[in-house]
Amino acid sequence: MDEFRGLARLPKFAVPKRYDLTLKPDLVTCKFSGEVRITLDIVEKTKYIVLNAADLLIRHASFYASPSQQGVSPSNITLVEEDEILVLEFDYLIPINGEKKNMAVTQFEPADARRCFPCWDEPAVKATFKVTLEVPSELIALSNMPVLQEKHDGPLKIVYFEESPIMSTYLVAVVVGLFDYMEGKTLNGTCVRVYCQVGKTDQGKFALDVAVKALDLYKKYFAEPYPLPKLDMIAIPDFAAGAMENYGLVTYRETALLYDERNSAAANKQRVAIVVAHELAHQWFGNLVTMEWWTHLWLNEGFATWVSYLAVDSLFPDWNIWTQFLDETTGGLRLDGLAESHPIEVEINHAREVDEIFDAISYKKGASVIRMLQAYLGAETVQRSLASYIKRHAYKNAKTEDLWAVLSEESGEPVNMLMDSWTKQKGYPVIYAKLEDHRLEFEQSHFLSSGLTGDGQWIVPITLCYGSYNTRKNFLLKSKVGDMGLSELLHESNFGLMGKRTRSDTSGDWIKLNIDQAGFYRVKYDDELASRIRRAIETNSLSATDRFGVLDDAYALCAACKQTLSSLLSLMVAYREELDYTVLSCLIDVSYKVVQMAGDAIPSVSNDLKQFIINLLQFGAEKLGWEPISGESHLDAMLRGQILTALAVFGHEIALSEAINRFNMFVHDGNTPLLPADTRKAAYVAVMQRVSTSNRSGYESLLRIYRETDLSQEKSRILSSLASCPDPEIVQEALNFLLTSEVRSQDVVYGLAGISTEGRDVAWKWLQDNWDFISKTWGSGFLVTRFISAVVSQFSSNERAEEVEAFFSSRIKPSIERTVKQSVEHIRINAQWVKSIKNEPSLEAVVKELTYRKY
Repeated sequence: MDEFRGLARLPKFAVPKRYDLTLKPDLVTCKFSGEVRITLDIVEKTKYIVLNAADLLIRHASFYASPSQQGVSPSNITLVEEDEILVLEFDYLIPINGEKKNMAVTQFEPADARRCFPCWDEPAVKATFKVTLEVPSELIALSNMPVLQEKHDGPLKIVYFEESPIMSTYLVAVVVGLFDYMEGKTLNGTCVRVYCQVGKTDQGKFALDVAVKALDLYKKYFAEPYPLPKLDMIAIPDFAAGAMENYGLVTYRETALLYDERNSAAANKQRVAIVVAHELAHQWFGNLVTMEWWTHLWLNEGFATWVSYLAVDSLFPDWNIWTQFLDETTGGLRLDGLAESHPIEVEINHAREVDEIFDAISYKKGASVIRMLQAYLGAETVQRSLASYIKRHAYKNAKTEDLWAVLSEESGEPVNMLMDSWTKQKGYPVIYAKLEDHRLEFEQSHFLSSGLTGDGQWIVPITLCYGSYNTRKNFLLKSKVGDMGLSELLHESNFGLMGKRTRSDTSGDWIKLNIDQAGFYRVKYDDELASRIRRAIETNSLSATDRFGVLDDAYALCAACKQTLSSLLSLMVAYREELDYTVLSCLIDVSYKVVQMAGDAIPSVSNDLKQFIINLLQFGAEKLGWEPISGESHLDAMLRGQILTALAVFGHEIALSEAINRFNMFVHDGNTPLLPADTRKAAYVAVMQRVSTSNRSGYESLLRIYRETDLSQEKSRILSSLASCPDPEIVQEALNFLLTSEVRSQDVVYGLAGISTEGRDVAWKWLQDNWDFISKTWGSGFLVTRFISAVVSQFSSNERAEEVEAFFSSRIKPSIERTVKQSVEHIRINAQWVKSIKNEPSLEAVVKELTYRKY
């Protein structure tokens, strides 16, 4: 046992999963006896189990490879008193946990119920379902409805479920496996359970609390109780979809349902809340009232996305979730700026075409136009209308026009006329705003990220304010152009406050269009208005949502070559003291793209540009530091990780050194306070910035943590960091690792998300070399599209675009055709932007001046 003497830390041959402890205290002799059964994960083959013990007499020990096998006693039991270590030695190698347990899970959306049983597999053909399952007796069997009866027949049992209400085939669900669960009840007594792998029930507590409260909230909002007698939610270890709203039995990835207080980040907590709220909204909007055909998918997904934010805002008002909703809007705007986009209501001729429209148009644009409509009609009107819609179409199917009809009736507005331009045509407008002789002139134009002009036209709900949020104007822009006198603004405040303004000089007042970014459109200001807006940001006169909108619009216009990179960088300077989570996240995302494209255009500008970004982030970094601050907000906890990760990527030496030191101590003694979950991603990315083929220790340490943890969120953090390494050979190795049996099929996309600029070429060759395997393994679902978009969309040359087109020309399938076209379009847009940056006069001088200017 000498090799175990003097150990500071226990070896990681085995990792405890669960303790079952029995104690028998003797109050007369003041001694105790007891027994402990420890469920272990054996992560390396070993002859030893080494754990801590002190001042104990060990009478007996046994090892059980599985509950059904006979126990084996160790050949030696040694208590190393000075190190407080107990060593159990066996005569044979204990194998790594090898008895894999399968579970059975259904996922029928959009059109796979037909692969389980012959059926009328279309959403409009609803029926009731009475499910019976024959399964091994020791397993738990779940379906949409509660169990009616169980009959045991030797090693098997037959489980009969209650008959369901009328529903579509894609919502039928069955799950069979070994699970633990915890449960709660809604105010009206509905039983809600969270099922998960054995030993993980504590991680389901947060989701259970959200679910119980969300069901009560939705009952009130929709004026309709939850329709089923129970709701089960289950965490599936390997699940292609993020989650699925099966009636009464909602299935989730573990990362979308489970939350570990110690090892999950604040961002993980928020994701669980939003996904649970989204899936439970579907119990009304999608399950109780179902789209008539997949053309109206957005009725399910757009509304569930929007309603999920409504619920989370009610449950967690301090999260400022409606500001964060702008990330959804931006995702929709990004995709919808492509010529290869599609309308919200997209014609679906065959069910096999549906997979590709589970995208940012159906979810994010759909949710955003609902938010825009609510801003125009008012929250009370929309709530009243949705309750009427649910009541009118309960247990039936509906089309988009059915929803517009109810909204029109309740509001008295021609909703159908207003919204058709947003749902039946692709794209969205950019509103050009210009100040001429004390008149504000507007012109709408179909925005395309390529810089070209489309032929679309919209009825645009314009909102604007003038020097103050008290001074605002709302109107519909129904034509290509419109105008308004500033004096009109001065006398027509919605709040009746304009008459109280006595200042005669308003020439410097800012004008902000699209208040709070409620409209699904972009705005381009002329130079004078842009200058005023920049000053408003510097003086903190704009709300966080509007600061976000100004920056995001400017970035999109710059990428479309509608304004210079120099002007975008000058605007970014106005955000140097920004502390809002959502706004700074936008600034960081813009920075990543700007540094990459500018570096492709003019390599010599890269270092100064990175320093420019570091300077912008310093204020927030110094405020937040590395350590959690007592009483800090949920948003600050999320922001800390975002800023520190960005500083690592952009090469900030102090951040890199601190991150690597903390990581090394964390690896050495597992001291979580040194590296809380919110900053682990930053540390992992920092470590990978220093990894190379000659210095692999950080990479190997991350792989070791990956192999030892069973927390899905920790695994995804690590996977999303591995390919961020600047060394192409390590990127190649990391990508190869993704295709091994050590990485669950669902998780490979995390590893594709963080590919470094230096690793782009390696990743493209890797994708081509492994395409047959990737297509075969992931080709039947939407995950295969992530491989394409993640790997190729970051290129910036027309030559590469042609290469991508050539490769996929002989490999195209309906499930990837749209993604390939969109990815190629992204490359060509990038190429055009790079060309524009190359031709921008004095860019290097501008970057140097902005970087080293004293503020």
